Amino acid sequence: MKKVIIFSAAILGLNMAANAQATSSANQNVALNLSNAIAITFVSTGTATGSAVSIPFTTVADYTSGVTSSAQQVKVQSNKVFNVTVNANAANFTYSGTTTPAPSMPVSGVLAAQVTANSTGGTVASSFTGGYGNLTSAAQSMISTCANGGNQTFSVQYQATPGFAYPAGTYTANVVYTATQP
Repeated sequence: MKKVIIFSAAILGLNMAANAQATSSANQNVALNLSNAIAITFVSTGTATGSAVSIPFTTVADYTSGVTSSAQQVKVQSNKVFNVTVNANAANFTYSGTTTPAPSMPVSGVLAAQVTANSTGGTVASSFTGGYGNLTSAAQSMISTCANGGNQTFSVQYQATPGFAYPAGTYTANVVYTATQP
């Protein structure tokens, strides 16, 4: 009987100890301080500098009708709605060749661009959709009110139509795409 009482007391003690446990907790406030963030890169290089685009003119028909480049894909990452503008870095092409003095070919009237694909959620300006919009050294709205996201892409093609007024050589211009959060 003494063993039964001791055994019962031990079970009762364990039960009381289990019910008598105390608890404690602590909490901490975590604040995320997000800044506006935006980046624009060329998909082919993964950087803000795209691969060189070569547009060769080899026949009379090329000079008459113009030559179109392959599509160039651009990616924007932004945590806010954004707009994209485009412009040439200078009013004239830079000439490399044997003719002296160097000829001066304007970008405007010779080089144009068209948005051929748009996955930004934005609206393409009418001058760059359904046809080629003339590029100038002044920034022009290309796509507006694009949705925020980490993989917003669009593709452009260039068309060059220099005509017959310029001698052989290489004419280069940098085309600048700028993504801006309003």
